[in-house]
This record gives sequence, structure tokens and C-alpha cells, in this order.
Amino acid sequence: MSRIGKQVITIPSGVEVSFADQQLTVKGPKGELSRPVRDEVTFSVDGETLTAGLAKNTRLGRSLWGTFSSHAKNMIIGVTEGYKKDLEIIGVGYRAEVKGTKLVLTVGFSHPVELDIPEGLQVAVNDAVISVTGSDKELVGLFASHIRQVRKPEPYKGKGIRYVDEYVRRKQGKRAEATA
Repeated sequence: MSRIGKQVITIPSGVEVSFADQQLTVKGPKGELSRPVRDEVTFSVDGETLTAGLAKNTRLGRSLWGTFSSHAKNMIIGVTEGYKKDLEIIGVGYRAEVKGTKLVLTVGFSHPVELDIPEGLQVAVNDAVISVTGSDKELVGLFASHIRQVRKPEPYKGKGIRYVDEYVRRKQGKRAEATA
């Protein structure tokens, strides 16, 4: 039995949840999200609650039960509160700016790196902090990881792009030893 799958998900006011043709759709004040659901899992909407259940009691079905329940919970949180990831740029001359639907990063390469901002996300740059916000948790995390991949933080000086709450272990580097 899935401990997460058994839990009943409460639907806040102002949010519509529907499940038809193996498609879960959630509409709220911050947008609309929809996700295809595997045949092994089913959902039932009863007024203010959403319940995940098993359509096929197989090993795969039991493993997907909690997964899709978590997806549904994340979709409801996304359309009500939204998700946000903050990244900071550390390095002399490193900067970022938003130009239309592109994020332009100048991070020590011979050319600026341009990333297309996916539809449904908002990107803001304040000083050396890039904020990625949106209603889809997966899309926010994926785009934030793409930004971080452009210039990962290096361990000697700590330069690069990192999450705001990320800790980078620093290495000592070369050191002159005193000879006696």
C-alpha cells in the first residue's frame, strides 16, 4: 500500500479539478495544468477532495500510485501558489538580462549565452539573482537546472551560477609549504 497514494488531497476554493480519458486537469487562479495519467492509476473527485486509486493492482500500478498522487498535489499547489527557484551569479563581470523571450547570460565565455524562456514561466533578474517562477513545478526546476548548467560553480573561487541556498565545497588549491 502506498502511504502517499492513500492520502486524500483537499482541493482549495477557486480550483477546478477534472479527470477524464486518463487526463488530469487542474484550473486555478495562476493558470491551468494538465497531465496524462497511466492506465494503472485512477482519480476520483468528490466535492472538495481528490482521491487517487488503483485501476490495476500490479507491481507497476502500486509504484505509480503515490507518484501520480504527488503530481496531482504539486499541480494544485502550482495553480494556487506557484513555484519559484532563485539562482545567484557569482563572478567578476558575470551578469544576466532578459531580452524579450530570451535570457542572456554573460558568464566568462567569448560569447553571450542565450536561453529561450519556456512558455508559462516568468524570469526576472535583480542584481546578481535570477528568479524563475511558474505554476509547473517540473518546468521551473528544469529551466533552473538549464541555467545552472551554463556555468556550474567551480570549487576553487566559487565562481559560476548556483542556487541561492546551495553550498559549494571549496578546495584549498596549491599552497606553498614552509621548509625547515
